Amino acid sequence: MRAYLYEDLSNGKVLLIDMVSLIVALIFSSHGPIAPSLATGVSLYRPSQNGDSCCPSMAQFVSDPKFLAAHFTPPKLAWQATIGKMVHFAAPFGGEASGFYVPPTARSKVAIIMVHEYWGLNDFMKRTAEKLHNDTGYAVLAVDLYDGKVATDPSEAGKLMADNNEQRSASIISGGFSALAKDQFGFKPTHIGTVGYCFGGGWSERAAIIGSNRVQACVVYYGLPDIRPASLARLKAPVLMFQALQDQWINGTVVGNFKSAMATAGKQLQVVPYDANHAFANPSNPHFNAEVSADAYRRELAFFKSKL
Repeated sequence: MRAYLYEDLSNGKVLLIDMVSLIVALIFSSHGPIAPSLATGVSLYRPSQNGDSCCPSMAQFVSDPKFLAAHFTPPKLAWQATIGKMVHFAAPFGGEASGFYVPPTARSKVAIIMVHEYWGLNDFMKRTAEKLHNDTGYAVLAVDLYDGKVATDPSEAGKLMADNNEQRSASIISGGFSALAKDQFGFKPTHIGTVGYCFGGGWSERAAIIGSNRVQACVVYYGLPDIRPASLARLKAPVLMFQALQDQWINGTVVGNFKSAMATAGKQLQVVPYDANHAFANPSNPHFNAEVSADAYRRELAFFKSKL
């Protein structure tokens, strides 16, 4: 019988799970996003089957011409990595995953898992990862949820986001946590934070849910959060969310529902509103706001410093 090695992210244990038990647990459990294996009791992350989570809901925006129009084709970036490099690691449910990894300075014990916008892991995101490292000394692992695909125009980016496989993305993020825990990149952090933008903003929160006790800080830039009680029960990190008040998609209703759900769950959430539009932190976007972006980044660094 085939078997998987699966790492329980809540305590770092690596357990052997047979294929039959895994399939039964994933298909027949009704316990929400965290389904216990019938054979071992290990916590398994099970993405939503009802389209009510971050990424399927985010994909609905692709049908809105205004959403596509709000994302200009990013210009070619004259940039080369100076510190980071592409790395590969195993994904728990099979296959190989990849990401852009920037090693820490000698004094740092912190790693940040970064999640890209709907364009994919392009040079802009890689540059953002190196900047975060340069300003903090942290290790940064920018995971690639599109498996090497990078969009160069809004319609292509929309298709990639719409076609994103939620279970595969959760597996990639889980693999990133495992690789860090196993010292695969020559560094084993004692503290981990997450950050993401737009499509990746929702996945930053999801990464904190997947990582659970391993994550001590989560930053969300105008991303669509998972507000299901079973998901938030697994979330242990405080969340800092940047809200764009002119955003038609991650709007006041979305943010208000997130605030309410987090309060009900007894979780820590700080929302910082800006009089800006969606994607205000991306210089290639027509709604880029340099002043707001700089202030949000300053708050992000201060938040990470206080929690990590």
